[in-house]
Amino acid sequence: MPERGRPDYLWPLFAGLDTLDGVGPKTAKAFEGIGVETPRDLVLTLPTGGVDRTRKPSIRDVALPGMATVEVTVGRHRKPAGRGPYRVEVEDAQTSFQLVFFHAREDYLARLLPTGSRRVVSGKVELFDGIAQMAHPDHVLPPDEASAIPGFEPVYPLAQGLTQKGLARAMASALSLVPHLGEWIDLPLVDEKGWPAWRAAVLEVHAPQAPGDLSPNTPARQRLAFDEMFAHQLTLALARAQDRRKRGIVSEGDGRLRARVMAALPFKPTGAQMRAMEEIAGDMGAPHRMNRLLQGDVGAGKTLVALMALLTAVEAGGQGVMMAPTSILAAQHYAGLKPLAEAAGVVIAQLTGQDKGAERKSKLAALKRGDIQILVGTHAVFQDDVDFADLRLAIVDEQHRFGVRERIRLSDKGAAADMLVMTATPIPRTLSLAQYGDMDVSVLDEKPPGRTPVTTALVPTGRIDEVVDHLRVAVAEGKQAYWVCPLVGESETYDATAAEERFKRLRAALGDDVVGLVHGQLPPAEKDRAMTDFAEGRTRVLVATTVIEVGVDVPNASIMVIEQADLFGLAQLHQLRGRVGRGAAASTCVLLYRAPLGETAKRRLSILRETEDGFRIAEEDLAIRGAGDVIGTAQSGLPRFRIADMERQAGLMALAQSAARALLTRDPGLQSPQGQSAQVLFWLLEQDKALKLLSAG
Repeated sequence: MPERGRPDYLWPLFAGLDTLDGVGPKTAKAFEGIGVETPRDLVLTLPTGGVDRTRKPSIRDVALPGMATVEVTVGRHRKPAGRGPYRVEVEDAQTSFQLVFFHAREDYLARLLPTGSRRVVSGKVELFDGIAQMAHPDHVLPPDEASAIPGFEPVYPLAQGLTQKGLARAMASALSLVPHLGEWIDLPLVDEKGWPAWRAAVLEVHAPQAPGDLSPNTPARQRLAFDEMFAHQLTLALARAQDRRKRGIVSEGDGRLRARVMAALPFKPTGAQMRAMEEIAGDMGAPHRMNRLLQGDVGAGKTLVALMALLTAVEAGGQGVMMAPTSILAAQHYAGLKPLAEAAGVVIAQLTGQDKGAERKSKLAALKRGDIQILVGTHAVFQDDVDFADLRLAIVDEQHRFGVRERIRLSDKGAAADMLVMTATPIPRTLSLAQYGDMDVSVLDEKPPGRTPVTTALVPTGRIDEVVDHLRVAVAEGKQAYWVCPLVGESETYDATAAEERFKRLRAALGDDVVGLVHGQLPPAEKDRAMTDFAEGRTRVLVATTVIEVGVDVPNASIMVIEQADLFGLAQLHQLRGRVGRGAAASTCVLLYRAPLGETAKRRLSILRETEDGFRIAEEDLAIRGAGDVIGTAQSGLPRFRIADMERQAGLMALAQSAARALLTRDPGLQSPQGQSAQVLFWLLEQDKALKLLSAG
């Protein structure tokens, strides 16, 4: 479909700010401080507060200090002696007080407040040495012009060089440019929610009548938030639709290999695992490319689901590849998959950066011939000399460690290979929709049998010696433990020093050969060796920075000590705790904190003590920290909304996704009146990607 240009009636909203009343080049520059470069940006900058300017007979009706709007008779002007302030005595219906001006111009004040005249003044009144004063009133007007003072005045965010008065003037000018637009939301939904039309909503949010009108739950604010989420979800739905138009390879297995693995399992898969396996097999058997996210909490059994998907590819006569961000994690996947793959009679191999020379060459040749059916590796499988005979499925583990660019390169290895992305970080539903809305999602929300619950204890740092004593006993009984040091700052060197310090102290307390160390500054070979020594039981305690957050599966490790746990995010603490409780032994997680605990840290640590449900923890984390921090803003892939608040308006995101998908199902080219209005929304909210997808589609 050809891309249309921006409609003429939107152009004034995208002109320079200097087209607005009272905005010159200097003020336009100051507006950049609040992220405003065009009248449209200004219109979408909502009030963050408000001032009650209801007219009162006297300042005696106001609790001081407080805002007052009263009619007064102007009395004597008192010029300063020396550098003091200029004062004007005024009298309202019940009492007198002073208007105070610093650095005043006498001639200006004489014109503004002639002695004996009536004026309506509005501003903050405070007591100073027992005398009521209003310093620099916000408004001074003759009574017949005082209706210009709003009863409740919106307050906007400011930057240096901006004033509320100047911003209000520019805003009034910008709002006069707002056109009537067609409706892009389904009318039954608009009626059900009681939402105003777009233009009415914009005018309403800028004219609050009371503090309640500033709530994100007012119909006007909800509507504008929904518009942003809807435009974002429509963009993702267009990307998804375009993805689905790309031909995939139909990979339908006959189930024989999967049946062998099921028969060899010592346990019965959970309902969630069975459901995810069916969803993935359904996608792989369809003619379009699969693009699915497999989301599972720590220890929810993603590996089995991944293996079943890989076996489906092999049953269909093709190959599958599984990739992990580190060689340790890749080795672990390989170790976990190998016995099951061999039980099914499938050839599985591992390829990492460590493979060199003849060994690498022979692996690559076997892969190209199709003799290797499942490959497990790190990003080394991206290299140009790695060729598959018939790649059907690519699985990427821990997606946030891989950029989109790598995903594309991987899918290029098999032109139409299905893609499955796995993440062990439970993502709250809102964020999952915002970040992965173009993907289909399978969620593993049940724990397989055999996982032991972990007891979580909060211990102040002052009792660290007791923790070390308990550790000595546990090690003597043959148990293993992780000791995690905090990431103190941005500097890895500093963190490494903290870890080395703890390592030395624990070796002194527990014995040299008992304690191992791993941190970000170590060379990869040393890191691998430390991990392997711990995994194979040669060391009993592993001191680490958060490099162990993802990966290493040591069933015998049943103790996790996290130092300065108050510095960690909830999701990170949950991930770390998930490293224990993987075997039959009762497991403990000790959260060492620095007293006294702040409110937020206390809330975080107590949630962790209450629950092991990763999804509940993720929702709480979102409520405490906000969206950008939960995923990490830099690579979050999250949209930056001006109005929508993903924490407080979570329910709207799911609604926006279903509305967007429903519109595209009815009108794939957005040609209907509603579809064309949606294109106007793209222009309005600068969803250029959506417009490109439309013109390409």
